[in-house]
Amino acid sequence: MRHALTIDVESWYHAENMRPVAPQASWDGLETRLERNVDVLLDLFDRRGVKATFFVLGDAANRQPQVVRAIAKRGHEVACHGWSHELVYRQTPDAFREETRRAKRFLEDLTGAPVTGYRASTFSIVDRSLWALDVLAEEGFLYDSSIAPVRHDRYGIPDSPRAPHDRALKGGATIKEFPVSCGSFLGLRLPVGGGFFRLLPLGWTRRALAALPTPGTIYLHPWEFDPDQPRPAGLPWLNRFRHYVGIGKSLGKLDALLGALSFAPMSAVLAGR
Repeated sequence: MRHALTIDVESWYHAENMRPVAPQASWDGLETRLERNVDVLLDLFDRRGVKATFFVLGDAANRQPQVVRAIAKRGHEVACHGWSHELVYRQTPDAFREETRRAKRFLEDLTGAPVTGYRASTFSIVDRSLWALDVLAEEGFLYDSSIAPVRHDRYGIPDSPRAPHDRALKGGATIKEFPVSCGSFLGLRLPVGGGFFRLLPLGWTRRALAALPTPGTIYLHPWEFDPDQPRPAGLPWLNRFRHYVGIGKSLGKLDALLGALSFAPMSAVLAGR
């Protein structure tokens, strides 16, 4: 069984953990390091002969369009991660629609190909922002990967289905939902990827995916493979732990995981290819 390999393409300062020390007004003056970090992943994927889905943030694409072109040129799927990295439940439906449409069109112009997949920043489609799925379908997206069936202080719909499924929307429409995959650790249901990939042993991630009865997914960010990224002062200790834990070993862990399990882009997994 093949699982979906997904990368949320954003710079280190876009991450929600960095909001206290890197507000949007400061982004123009910060070192991005995005091209270097994406190249590290592209080279690894080439060596392993695997393709992935890259959910690209519009702001990141606007600043470094060559990164998006490189992703597409190497045969990977380009999908949408919104524009500003603002959490969906902090936006109005009109604001969400405008920025999502802007990002989708920008990415399509860069790649010359349809963009049909979406993932919200920090998985921020939750119970109070489920209206966003209707907007996504209306804007031409075929699948979403924004719902995490876990309990978390920033995201999650714990009772949401854990397997990929068709989600009913208004007016009889549907959208395919590929939820964040989960595993069990000390009685807790935890997402597969991100900080938990860096924090927990590789064996936990491998077993969590291998135990799934249906295809799963792992999510990662380019900055999670960059030990030399900036470390701004004043970051609260919990944010600092969440952002930097395990970064020095993450590339080797991912390399080993790609050798142990089979992966493909999310659209291909959904289509059974």
